[in-house]
Amino acid sequence: MKEEVIFPVILCGGSGTRLWPLSRESYPKQFINLNSKSDKSLLQQTQERLQDLRNISDPILICNERHRFIVAEQMREINIKPNSIILETEGKNTAPAITLAALNSLDISNDPILIILASDHQIKNNINFLKSLDSAIDLARQNKVVTFGVIPTSAETGYGYIESFQELNVQTLEGCDIKRFIEKPQKSIAEEFLKDSRYSWNSGMFVFKASVIINELEKYSPQIVKCCRDAINKIVNDLDFLRLNEEIFSKCPSVSIDVAVMEKTKIGCVVPLDACWSDIGSLKSLWEYEDKNAQGNLIQGNVLLKNVDRSFFRSEKRLLVGLGVKDLIALETDDVTLIANKEFSQEIKELVNEMKLNGIDEATNHKKGHRPWGNYLSIAKDNGWQVKILEVNPGASLSLQKHHHRSEHWIVVQGKALVKIGEKENILSENQSTYIPIGVKHQLSNPGELTLRVIEVQSGDYLGEDDIVRFEDIYGRKKP
Repeated sequence: MKEEVIFPVILCGGSGTRLWPLSRESYPKQFINLNSKSDKSLLQQTQERLQDLRNISDPILICNERHRFIVAEQMREINIKPNSIILETEGKNTAPAITLAALNSLDISNDPILIILASDHQIKNNINFLKSLDSAIDLARQNKVVTFGVIPTSAETGYGYIESFQELNVQTLEGCDIKRFIEKPQKSIAEEFLKDSRYSWNSGMFVFKASVIINELEKYSPQIVKCCRDAINKIVNDLDFLRLNEEIFSKCPSVSIDVAVMEKTKIGCVVPLDACWSDIGSLKSLWEYEDKNAQGNLIQGNVLLKNVDRSFFRSEKRLLVGLGVKDLIALETDDVTLIANKEFSQEIKELVNEMKLNGIDEATNHKKGHRPWGNYLSIAKDNGWQVKILEVNPGASLSLQKHHHRSEHWIVVQGKALVKIGEKENILSENQSTYIPIGVKHQLSNPGELTLRVIEVQSGDYLGEDDIVRFEDIYGRKKP
């Protein structure tokens, strides 16, 4: 009998504010390399851990408008061409995202099996993960709705739990019928769960046939299916992306798949997973997950420590020195230094919310901005001026644009630049520069095979990224 095609579905939403300042809304944790033993982002690792699976197809990815080019570029870097990148016009939790992917997969293939994965999880033991996944796929072929129950290693209060009718067996990896889902428990209750093999951490990963999950959604949450089907029917192809109808999708309920289906379905089961899994939900959990030295310290980057114990020190550039401290988190980025007691790491999200209310830009944005043509890094600014480094990928171009409030100087420090100002075009080589007056149409392109690096000096009464009027753009952008 011919085996079904298997589609990975990777959910790429989320802002990861508990890992601030490493993760921010402009560039959240799923796009960052947090694993010291890998040079790939969490999203890329999520895709690559499936590469040895039989009958695996290219993925369907669900993300938001802001991160679409980051998702596409990170897939390109690992030589993956997604079946679809679906753009949600607003975050609606996991049930609508999974519904969209299921409906889309049925347009591509005849009732494929879907593997639903979050883009920001870590799994150390990929062999054990694939063994559990094989068991889940077999159950999905039997029209089961399958989730993974992670075998608890501690009385964790930051995870939800699954109670099964039978004890989970990591040797046989048999699926067990689900009795109930439990929200994040108090410490005393979590300690009791730890003693009972029927309880497991809720991983938020699933396996099922596309037709089966649609049937269950229509049974228990029909409004979600209706809204998603209507939005899919009005979908617009935009370069590498599928753009939903904003008006239709806005009416879709915002519900998790647990609430929409898993807590109600009669065909749900849980497969045990013992693979060193973590959702890296805080800086403390990152410290716990990663390998540490003899003193219990996680050290990343340019760091020097003496008489330091059980701490997490990470520096992206400057030398970060620690002396005579313990249980500390010390992080240095381009624009932020965080010092925190490790036990307070769950409260970072509230701290970020306070910064947002006070209009602090660092709460949500990195100094480095990622664009479809490359990236820019703000290296210095004051009232009326700003200096950036632009890196433009080979063959890429910024949009043909103008600014109402600023002029710009461009200085080429690496590569060659094709510069259009008004009706004139010129090639600039290293150490050459040009000036763009306020209100004049201009465009910067990289005609070479190497990355183009340009120093941009902005001057004007307003320097915001929204002061861009685009006339032509190969990436289909209408606004920044």
